[in-house]
Amino acid sequence: MTRWLLALLWWPVLCARPVLAAHAPSATTYPGGVAVVPLPPSAQPPRVHYHGHPVLVTRRDGHWVALVGIPLTARPGRDQVRVDTGRRRLQLPIRIRPKRYREQHIRLKNRRQVNPTAEDLARIRRESARIHRALATFTPRAIPYPRFDWPVRGVISSPFGLRRFFNGQPRKPHSGIDIAAPEGTPIRAPFPGTVIEAGNFFFNGNSVFIDHGDGLITLYCHMQHIVVQPGQHVERGQVIGTVGHTGRATGPHLHWGVSLNDARVDPLWFVSGALRGQSGPPSRSSETSSSRR
Repeated sequence: MTRWLLALLWWPVLCARPVLAAHAPSATTYPGGVAVVPLPPSAQPPRVHYHGHPVLVTRRDGHWVALVGIPLTARPGRDQVRVDTGRRRLQLPIRIRPKRYREQHIRLKNRRQVNPTAEDLARIRRESARIHRALATFTPRAIPYPRFDWPVRGVISSPFGLRRFFNGQPRKPHSGIDIAAPEGTPIRAPFPGTVIEAGNFFFNGNSVFIDHGDGLITLYCHMQHIVVQPGQHVERGQVIGTVGHTGRATGPHLHWGVSLNDARVDPLWFVSGALRGQSGPPSRSSETSSSRR
């Protein structure tokens, strides 16, 4: 009798704990990529978290899926997301496979862009806090499966993930793609959203950050002119500014980045053309030897 009473008392606790879903297929990706995790049927979108960060949940082919951004610092191996459907909680597996990114060596004439002064560093610290707040934004919003348009027509001069060296000194990996284009070329929003940050930054130059909802943020750097402001809603294809070379840049180009659940991921994953096997903006060859930011 005592055993039955103890079992009844512990049963709600056991049910409340997340369990690893039996026979759930692993979503496979790599550092800097996006894991597409199929979710169990639910009348409402399940709540999903990855390492404490809320995750974008959307519909694909009539089913719920979680789009999980994997940071460049992620170690290869097994990982998991935590799912709460409202009726049960479980853990679903992710498999992160290795990916080695190329090196890129860039020479800059302006040495302050490599070794900033004390005054510069104070400014950089203030701006880094603004950038972090923008990229960590999570605005609950039901959005369709995100397929982006290209923000500008040009040539991909630096791909995502490059291990970078400025004047021989190692720096953070390239967290976006660089698209070389003539100065003044219009830059367009690739997907609807709301501008959450805009201004001039020491390294990034004139920059715009757009919140598309559910932790999906895009950023646009080194712009010549900005024609939008924080709080403004933008539609797909709306001009947000023009190509320039402000900040740490060796020539006119757009640095385009994507943050998903506060992880920097490859923008090519979201581009409609890339999803069909296209590797660059649809105007010219994507191969170039020039080095941008």
